[in-house]
Amino acid sequence: MADEHYIFSLSNKVARKHAAYKNRFGITIAADLYTPIDMDGNTRYPAVVIGPPYSGVKEQGPGVYANELAQAGFVALAFDPSYNGESGGEPRHVSSPDIFTEDFMAGVDYLGTRGFVDRDKIAALGICGSGGFALSAASVDVRIRAVVTASMVDISGNAELFYTPEMKKERLQLLAQKRYEDFGKSEAEVIPSFPAEPENRIPSGLDPMGAEFWSFYAMKRGHHPNARGGFTTTSDYSFFNFQLLNHIEEIAPRKVMIIAGEKAQTRGLSEQICSRMQGNAELVIVPGANHVDLYDDVSKIPFDRIEAFLKQNLALGGQE
Repeated sequence: MADEHYIFSLSNKVARKHAAYKNRFGITIAADLYTPIDMDGNTRYPAVVIGPPYSGVKEQGPGVYANELAQAGFVALAFDPSYNGESGGEPRHVSSPDIFTEDFMAGVDYLGTRGFVDRDKIAALGICGSGGFALSAASVDVRIRAVVTASMVDISGNAELFYTPEMKKERLQLLAQKRYEDFGKSEAEVIPSFPAEPENRIPSGLDPMGAEFWSFYAMKRGHHPNARGGFTTTSDYSFFNFQLLNHIEEIAPRKVMIIAGEKAQTRGLSEQICSRMQGNAELVIVPGANHVDLYDDVSKIPFDRIEAFLKQNLALGGQE
């Protein structure tokens, strides 16, 4: 993809190259591999696999984080989730808690088979919805030695947060009809949330959270043609039926850092998850930051804290 589609400038201390590999479902994952420009060929480096905000792509937030972490001496892999961005999978824009969790583990597969990566020092970093997927992956994949989440949202918790029992019944009736409508069509219904071209203002009438998302995805700041929001309508089934974070207590004694903006409306979600981790997670509240600030604002994202956390916890390698 052309460089103009990246929402940030690549550091002159970092090399970036495209990578492609398959997950266990046979879907080809498209990713960008970031490495320090002065890598020592005789050294095995710590590594981080980085997932995007829900409906985002690797050229956005994941690339911002990978670019910074590579400058700090990490190998960083920023990927497009299955069915989205440049990754494979049909129909396009499917959302799946199981497959998006697997995409993190497939990233570990790839990193752990590179000769310049120390496979005992691999972490996962998830932004927004990918925070839940990263935690879910670490719950079962012991190769993930530490986890960082930023502006974390548990997408599978939306059914409980935003649907009353009556609303859920109505939604399931709509989904049942939509399956009939989609059956036999070449493409399942997807309703984009953001415009095809960037806009220069936020529309009036949006709720505060919607306005934040618009300020990133729909405007020049974060707009990307592969990240217009929206998944197949029938993807809702998976998140009504399968929960991501049922086993996060089993991540211990591996450590977790949970980062949230002081002004983020999602801050409470991060605080709830941190409390469930029973002292195994460190909560970092970023002064003055909202939810989307932690996607790309390098002046607010606490990279010094992230670097120190990863270096401390990955230093343990394969030891408990």
